[in-house]
Amino acid sequence: MGMEHTVSFAGKSIPAYVSVRDFLGQRGFPLQMGMIDDQLAFPDELPNDDWRELRVRTPQGMVTVRREEQRLMFVTWGNADAAARQAWNAMTWAFAELGDGRVESPEGSLDAATYRERVELPEALR
Repeated sequence: MGMEHTVSFAGKSIPAYVSVRDFLGQRGFPLQMGMIDDQLAFPDELPNDDWRELRVRTPQGMVTVRREEQRLMFVTWGNADAAARQAWNAMTWAFAELGDGRVESPEGSLDAATYRERVELPEALR
């Protein structure tokens, strides 16, 4: 069973993966591609603009990103350790930050800055 975060981009563009990769990489948190739409990918491979699912490698583990109309779902294992949950939070935050998205949470809809304050992030992003 997995855990999921959702980021809504109502009326806005979903940021390109390469922008998020570079944004996090510049802050000491590198990403590598694992799969694009159920196909194995090279670590530096970039998805087409119409991708539906990405599996992204982080230093702490894999995060799956699923795309629908105007939202992204970030999925990790239900038994993920603290480091994997931090990676999951980092990717959620970065996409929300770059796309002015809203993170849907039990407390309601949060902007990226508020979300960042409330979750654990990897040391490089604190």
